[in-house]
Amino acid sequence: MCRLPAPLAACALMLVASPLRAEGVSSWLDQAKDELATTWHEGRSEVYLPLHTAHLRGAYSREKIDSYQETPWGLGYGRGRFDEKGNWHGLYAMGFQDSHYKPEWLAGYGWKTYWNLGAEVRLGLGYTAGFTTRSDIGHYTPLPLVLPIGSLDYREVSLEAAYVPGGKGYGNVLFFWAKWRPGQH
Repeated sequence: MCRLPAPLAACALMLVASPLRAEGVSSWLDQAKDELATTWHEGRSEVYLPLHTAHLRGAYSREKIDSYQETPWGLGYGRGRFDEKGNWHGLYAMGFQDSHYKPEWLAGYGWKTYWNLGAEVRLGLGYTAGFTTRSDIGHYTPLPLVLPIGSLDYREVSLEAAYVPGGKGYGNVLFFWAKWRPGQH
């Protein structure tokens, strides 16, 4: 059985528990459903290209690092939109090679807020929540995830990353991908 690291589990619980206390389960689920539907129907196409998986060197032995795949060949598609506050909401699915050269599948929802760094350059920070499947964990049993994400955007192109927390010999991974939003600035 796979367990979430304590800090990740606490963040996931806070994300879920606050709206549940304030509005009730039914209202919160309706709001989430509406947000997902709006993002899918009003969002624009986005193409995802996995670029690099960086296993943080302090968490792994040299032998492990040498055995890992760090070029995650793959592709993804999503629908994303910017709300009236300039925050990004997205639904996506990606397939790529995991660290052991096996297929990994990832699908979820993402949210980011932005800070302008220049005329067409901005920095985004947020989170993603979804599911992943891996051959080495439950033989492709869907596993929930909540991860921090960030991006550096220039016009319709973004360099994005997610951090997978962990301990000695697991997790502690930075996953990088490029995202292209055709026809958007």
